[in-house]
Amino acid sequence: MSDDDTTAPAPQETSEENRHASWLELFFDLVAVAGVAQIAHLLHGVPDISDLGMYALLFLAFWTAWIVFTLYANVAYENTHVRTVLAAMFGMAVMAAAVPGVHEGDDQHARVFALAYVLIRGLASRAWQHRRQILVDWPAAQMSLGVIPWIVSLWAHDPLRHWLWALGIALDLYVTFAVSARDLVEHQEARERHDDRTARRGSAGRPSLARSQTEHLSERLGLFVLIVLGEGVAQVVAALSDAEWDKQLYMVAVAAFFLLATLWALSFEHGYAGVPHLTAGVLPSRAGLPLHCFVSGCLAALAAALGAAAEHLETLPNATRWLLCSSLAGYFLLSGLAWLGQAGREQRWLLSVALPCCVLPLLLAVLGAHVRTVTVVWLLVLITLWPILYERRATKSSKEAVRATA
Repeated sequence: MSDDDTTAPAPQETSEENRHASWLELFFDLVAVAGVAQIAHLLHGVPDISDLGMYALLFLAFWTAWIVFTLYANVAYENTHVRTVLAAMFGMAVMAAAVPGVHEGDDQHARVFALAYVLIRGLASRAWQHRRQILVDWPAAQMSLGVIPWIVSLWAHDPLRHWLWALGIALDLYVTFAVSARDLVEHQEARERHDDRTARRGSAGRPSLARSQTEHLSERLGLFVLIVLGEGVAQVVAALSDAEWDKQLYMVAVAAFFLLATLWALSFEHGYAGVPHLTAGVLPSRAGLPLHCFVSGCLAALAAALGAAAEHLETLPNATRWLLCSSLAGYFLLSGLAWLGQAGREQRWLLSVALPCCVLPLLLAVLGAHVRTVTVVWLLVLITLWPILYERRATKSSKEAVRATA
């Protein structure tokens, strides 16, 4: 289905081209700092498959709660209700505080996490209903289908509870890609016909469609990626503060810093909204937002692995080495998908850059059991530098070709 449905009202584009994140939005993002830190800590030590699954599930839930209110503030702009955003911020803080207990299997913490998520989603849905707008870019922001399994999970126990949460996330993704603009309007109108309070207010006319303000949203998404990279810095600093400082530790610390700095350059100097190799305005938000979520998740996992690397200076435990290398491979895999989604790109890049950057970290994970930690991290730095060097060389070659033909 398409969002360009002729029977639906035309989307309302926001006109504020030079907007930047407000003080309220920056304050709201502080809860993302706490949440990412708590969830990244799930991968400390020697994580196994169940730890990775729990990490992915909680990160997706937390990111979803964050994005629905990021989009609300993006569209509402000066009409953003401060109390609504602060209430959502408090709910996300509760989610972050419950993360360790959820990981340990504590029923009370799991129920609190799920209840906070349900209330946040309900608050977001109510905010959009009050505005009588339908957000085209992320339909799950105002539709409650994905919340139903979370409500049911309040009476469930592990592991059924976790499967219900995963089902809720999957339903949100389904709604995002399968629901058209006309479906959204019809859903809202049907909802309002059953809402006596709306009828008493005498609301008239069909709900209007709204799209996010692109540049402002890209800034918010980029800030979230910076928060995740900052978690990598925090993880390494925390590990260094508890270790005995020697030459080997210095070398690992320098390598970790270069890796994070190179990832920053790829995500921002050679990317857009924190997604590497992405160009502004190329991908629709329905595709770009999930891509941003998965890139952020890979970077947060890599941040946790870097912290563990600073604690194992001789050789990395197998699980930590696999986490470090596979999260970087996932980051490059997603950047390759971003590249494929853009027209006019040379296919040679996929073979000369994307494929090696995906395969080489995995080879290092397989063959690096006896490789020293500092060597593993520096090799990952070299892999991460390759796309930057390739693009600089390609840019230089194209400029020389233009001069030659001038």
